[in-house]
Amino acid sequence: MSMCPLRLIPKIFLFDEDELTPEVRAQRVLNKGRLPALTKYILDNPDGYVFSALTASVDGDMFFDSASETGPGMRTGQLRIPMDARFLINDGQHRRAAIEAALKENPTLGEETIAVVFFHDAGLERCQQMFADLNRHAVRPARSIGVLYDHRDEEAGLARLLSMRSTVFKGCVEMERSTLSARSRKLFTLSALYYGCHALLQGLDLKTDVATKLAQAFWEEVDHTIPEWRSVRNGSLSAPEIRRDYIHSHGIALHSLGRIGNSLLRESTSSTKWKKRLAPLAKVDWTRSNTDWEGRAIVGGRVSKSHQNLTLTVNYLRQHLGLPLSPEEQRVEDAYLRGDA
Repeated sequence: MSMCPLRLIPKIFLFDEDELTPEVRAQRVLNKGRLPALTKYILDNPDGYVFSALTASVDGDMFFDSASETGPGMRTGQLRIPMDARFLINDGQHRRAAIEAALKENPTLGEETIAVVFFHDAGLERCQQMFADLNRHAVRPARSIGVLYDHRDEEAGLARLLSMRSTVFKGCVEMERSTLSARSRKLFTLSALYYGCHALLQGLDLKTDVATKLAQAFWEEVDHTIPEWRSVRNGSLSAPEIRRDYIHSHGIALHSLGRIGNSLLRESTSSTKWKKRLAPLAKVDWTRSNTDWEGRAIVGGRVSKSHQNLTLTVNYLRQHLGLPLSPEEQRVEDAYLRGDA
């Protein structure tokens, strides 16, 4: 393992050629859609970004000169690799590409270092096996715990704050998992609340304290139109019952309500006006047995949060509130009504 300056990463580490077929490559094709977010992360946090080590194979001779012949010094020293050797990244090609893009915008990052684990290249089969082994047990953490631990994202902080202070969400939010078990006593997940708040505040240029107060006021007003949420808090109904029989505590509902709220706030930040416009939500039938949800929020008896189902759910709520559909929403609605959805 070595600490390698970032300025050297793009120069010495290579990818397999994209045009090669999968069976003769040693890693997956680069997904360029991931690069802007990774690059922005580095550039926005030059003193605090964190990357795990790259893993690379070296097709060439390697020589290690240890610091001493005995004791702990035998494990530290200088690794010498001829520059005509071929370096191939087994794991970390997206990090490498993002580092290259970030260096173009901020060359001073070149003196930063990243850990690299070197293996001797024992051939294509070994490199492919390394890729399979490195990714065999990789598990992406639940989105909720990512929101819980993310202190860079202001909206993540807002969602955490609401989950602890808001009368609507306090004690009702699952902070770690992004799915709720059938017996969970929680009504919402932190990730669902996060996406609901993100949709609510998207495009609004507000200071953090103003955004927090506005989001809290919005969800409290929504709460007035959904008596089942209050019934869970006062103990007259259980959270498992509500989740089983209604869809208003599911992620698709919070996200849709957030988008509706965003439209109202863009029209007017006056609480008197947007609160009045939310009143018709009280007449929405949120029960799963409502056949209007089939094909919109429910597909085959299960709640679905695909992009299309989210849009159709938003459309349904817009119609109840007398709000116009955007051209894209109208296109999805027309396809649904034709039976193409």
